Amino acid sequence: MSDPLVAPLDPELDALRATAASRGLPPMVALSPDEARQRVAAGDRWCAAGPDVTTYDATVDVDGHRLPLRVYAATRPTGVTLVHCHGGGWVTGDLAYSDELCRFLAAEAGCTVVGVDHRLAPEHPFPAALDDVLAAVRWAADLEGTRAVAVSGDSAGGNLAAAAVLRLRDAGGPVPSFQLLAYPALDREDAHPSYVDQADAFPVGAADMRWFLDHYVPAARRDDPAVAPLRAADLTGLPRTHVVTVGHDPLRDEGRAYASRLAGAGAVVSTTHHPALCHGFLRFTGASAGARAARAELVGTARALVGATVAASHPA
Repeated sequence: MSDPLVAPLDPELDALRATAASRGLPPMVALSPDEARQRVAAGDRWCAAGPDVTTYDATVDVDGHRLPLRVYAATRPTGVTLVHCHGGGWVTGDLAYSDELCRFLAAEAGCTVVGVDHRLAPEHPFPAALDDVLAAVRWAADLEGTRAVAVSGDSAGGNLAAAAVLRLRDAGGPVPSFQLLAYPALDREDAHPSYVDQADAFPVGAADMRWFLDHYVPAARRDDPAVAPLRAADLTGLPRTHVVTVGHDPLRDEGRAYASRLAGAGAVVSTTHHPALCHGFLRFTGASAGARAARAELVGTARALVGATVAASHPA
């Protein structure tokens, strides 16, 4: 019986996979962190150009260092500021990694976007990146014109966004108005069947995820909800959430499980699943019409979440 969660890989993404395989490059797990960063940065060329929006850079002090931020001004401001956490496995990525998506969100979703250039492992292991995201959320709450803060993230960035929401709830302060998580990392690397059936997925397989996690956090700490939000004993009191999952992804099952648990705990939850797309499709919008369509759908979802946030702050 065929798996309803997985369809044949999008043809344009499959062509990229075949080209990458033909080059005979060493796998990610054979690279040093610096080499991995160079490889991931080279992938910026596969992102489509985002809209022209007003941006400026800022910094915030965290643990004695200056955390770089990039602010994307909303084309149609609503008072909602969205803090976006880039992917890259906690080891790679920078402000350019999610620049295209941040531009689309600012141009079309009605929110000011704050991109976070969090510290990277292994030089700065857990919880440095999470501390940076928490500082960015607090900074965004004080940004002029902000009436509500939300968070988003892709892959490891989705992990950081979800973990930040849990931390803020547990601290007793206001939690973000919503969280938007694209193919997020939410659990240990040995807990779900998709780590087996998608072990060799393109462009990120099970071995790659283990490599990333090994650089980010010791195995003995991977049950900590700040590393694996799905393992939090209590998921009550969390905001409206949208989770995007894809068929070709070892992280597929944990994203679906998190959405299910959140709904069971009383959160308003929605999901989108793309059976033919792969982990990291937001990095391939310049090569795949399917990835572009999925990005447009995600931005539309963000627009709806922003609208719901505004409506909740101005009840009839």
